[in-house]
Amino acid sequence: MSDRWYEKAVVYCLDIDSFADSDGDGCGDIRGLIGRLDYLARLGVTCLWLNPIHPSPGLDDGYDASDFYNVDPRFGNLGDFAELLHQAGNRGIKVIIDLVVNHTSDQHPWFQSARSSPDSPYRDWYVWSETAPADRNQGMVFPGEQDETWSYDRTAKLWFYHRFYKFQPDLNIKNPEVREEIKKICSFWLQLGVAGFRMDAVPFIIEETEPGNPNSPKDMEFLTELRQHVQWRKGDAVLLAEANVEPDQLTKFFGDDGGSGNRIHMLFDFMLNAKLVLGLAREDPEQIIDALRDTPKLPAGGQWATFIRNHDEIDLSRLTAEQRKDVFDKFGPDENMQLYGRGIRRRLAPMLGNDRRWLELAYSLQFSLRGTPVLRYGEEIGMGDDLSLNGRDAIRTPMQWSLLPNGGFSTADPSKIGRPVISGGEYGFEKVNVTQQRHDAKSLLSWFERMIRTLRETPEVGGGTCTHVDVPVPRGVLVHRADDASGTVVFVHNLGKEAGVVDLSSLAGEAEFPNDVLADQEYPEPGKLDAIQVEGHGYRWIRLRRTV
Repeated sequence: MSDRWYEKAVVYCLDIDSFADSDGDGCGDIRGLIGRLDYLARLGVTCLWLNPIHPSPGLDDGYDASDFYNVDPRFGNLGDFAELLHQAGNRGIKVIIDLVVNHTSDQHPWFQSARSSPDSPYRDWYVWSETAPADRNQGMVFPGEQDETWSYDRTAKLWFYHRFYKFQPDLNIKNPEVREEIKKICSFWLQLGVAGFRMDAVPFIIEETEPGNPNSPKDMEFLTELRQHVQWRKGDAVLLAEANVEPDQLTKFFGDDGGSGNRIHMLFDFMLNAKLVLGLAREDPEQIIDALRDTPKLPAGGQWATFIRNHDEIDLSRLTAEQRKDVFDKFGPDENMQLYGRGIRRRLAPMLGNDRRWLELAYSLQFSLRGTPVLRYGEEIGMGDDLSLNGRDAIRTPMQWSLLPNGGFSTADPSKIGRPVISGGEYGFEKVNVTQQRHDAKSLLSWFERMIRTLRETPEVGGGTCTHVDVPVPRGVLVHRADDASGTVVFVHNLGKEAGVVDLSSLAGEAEFPNDVLADQEYPEPGKLDAIQVEGHGYRWIRLRRTV
């Protein structure tokens, strides 16, 4: 059994400004988050992932950092952050933060200096071109909101590169000084006590941009350098990366061609995420089975991070046009529900029609597949979205805590809250909030607590192998197993609406005392495993054996 903490973690992702406001100014803050740590501990969270915390002009929800060595004053100060790390640690919760070093804000002192003079020590910290590159209208991350990746700066009298928005100039990874600065940023936060970093847009961080070359080379060795540096500073620190690349490129982010796991510890599994959403839309697990079978072998210590909803849109760009259409038709039929022509900007509860059985099935499946589960704040209570907000803000509304004004998020006047709390209707805080669900043993929140407790008692999921069990099953049913030194658990999920029966007697020889450890309802004992019943949108976690 591995003792790598991230393999057994339950990761909870949140925006500080949308979680809990302690001082009534309308913006969530660190002290508000500290006050809710007991809630997260009870939920079963073992790792907090904080979206950008640095000072920022706020044009891209904090991803346009203007100072990497501080926290946004709206959230508090470094003393507050140190207290958060202390209090989280007291509850057994580690904290990782976003490392957004592909670019800076154009208001960052480095860029202001760089553009001011050819003699600036920071001029070569960014990517410039004397002429308009031929590929400046290619490679936009936000089509429809961007129309170029190179913009002209009148002060510098040069074109500068920005993979994202114009106000986010890219750093020049080819410059050794930039690389050392990124390491220094990591050292600072590790010394303060964070457990690692979620690295934003990793393929672009390592891109050695060449004007006019839309396929500029990538320096994978920088990931090796960074991994070594981080682990020398803190032995169990983790790098969790966002790299939505072609499947045959994935293993290069984990380690070199020699098979060493010397780069990123964890990658978000975008391919499995898209296939999981497709499976839910079609009520058919075939594409999920294909994704499990096609999973590349990872080096020792390499780990997937699974998710259904994250802080961005559901990215369907890796699906075929036909598959993407099926998902859009089912979960995002209106153009206002879609984003960038590739994704869906909705939370899961409204996507699934607020169908409790369907929601449980979806999260039971995600949390039982190989890897470390990542949960977006508010999903545990079935929060909705606000499609009247722009782009990704639709799923970034404040946490709904109670029946108090503003859902208990803040005592401020509603006009002072950046993104309004959802009010009224099926998903308003009046119907969907933590307090009411806390008092209901049958609520979605109570179910999440039970499910996560069960997962914590099922170490095979995070640390073991995950294999599709290839037996005849009714349409819509997926059977997979997790094996590790601690034992074996088999999982049965019915993505369809019709009940079914599965014969798993071929596994009986491995079973000692098979029993349900989690299920959507009471079922007959598994017995000889020859008639495993599962209802429509039902699920069963069946422990076959436990060795330790």
